[in-house]
Amino acid sequence: MILAGDIGGTNARMALAEVSDGKLKIVAGKDYKGREYHGLDSVIRAFLAENPDANVEAACMAAAGPVREGVINTTNLPWTVVAADIAQLLNLPTVHLLNDLEANALGIPALSPEDFVVLNAGGSHAVGNQCVVSAGTGLGEAGIFWDGKHHHVFACEGGHTDFAARTDTEIELLKYLRERFKDSSGRVSVERVLSGPGLVNIYQFFRDSQGLKEPGWLAQEISMNAAASAISKAALAGTAEIAVKSLDLFVSLYGAEAGNMGLKTLAVGGVFIGGGIAPKIAPKMTSGLFMEGFTAKGRMRPLLESMPVRMITNDKTALLGSARYAALQTEMMD
Repeated sequence: MILAGDIGGTNARMALAEVSDGKLKIVAGKDYKGREYHGLDSVIRAFLAENPDANVEAACMAAAGPVREGVINTTNLPWTVVAADIAQLLNLPTVHLLNDLEANALGIPALSPEDFVVLNAGGSHAVGNQCVVSAGTGLGEAGIFWDGKHHHVFACEGGHTDFAARTDTEIELLKYLRERFKDSSGRVSVERVLSGPGLVNIYQFFRDSQGLKEPGWLAQEISMNAAASAISKAALAGTAEIAVKSLDLFVSLYGAEAGNMGLKTLAVGGVFIGGGIAPKIAPKMTSGLFMEGFTAKGRMRPLLESMPVRMITNDKTALLGSARYAALQTEMMD
């Protein structure tokens, strides 16, 4: 049995998986609120206490942040994940660590057609490099290299590259965020606009800098609930102009960044949109705003139009990727 983990900025997802007839199956799982625990070890203990009969033979943990020499300092949680410590806890010779987007990409082959929404069909014989772009609590990206026979996943930290403004409004947004998030470099990362907190930043920009009215009921809803969720719901319902404009800009920027990643990796084999936000705003993602942002690359538009773009709707993809990696490393799968 495989113990798999997917540690994001909000949820710490745990699962037990088995391989049967060469196929991976999750047999038990639970989501934990990461900030309610002092570290991954306490989450694992809680999960195994609820599954006392689990005979863990292999394990792989994925977390948001770069993996360096068996250690991840998680980006949006105050945790340090050490492979050797988790291996000792589980009484295993080794535990594998992955970047969460690396695991997300590794989980894609385990999905079925029902786990995707097609945003762009692309070319009829699209084969080649691929990539994944996922907005959630943060922004994650990963590349998938095609060697002519097989795909090979590689992690990156593209979500922390610079926010590239395209329009006068976006230049004003950049200036606004530079004032809010000053550091020694004077830069703004793309994660500041493409994430749950990023949507809130866009909303506050329209309120504070562009003079759009914030309805009292929406201000109250934001104060009482998750701000990004409240803004998204108001935007999808069309009940507040400021929310609609905020989500429209968010989706356009999401498409633009996905297009940037598609160009950087020459992802003619496909671009996958992951993360927890996209499925929740599916009507906006499929409205044309995303793909217009994606393809608006001047002379490269025909290339972008040829790339298949699919939105992942299965929130267990990274768990499947973690489990799949552990299985492949221990020869449980062919």
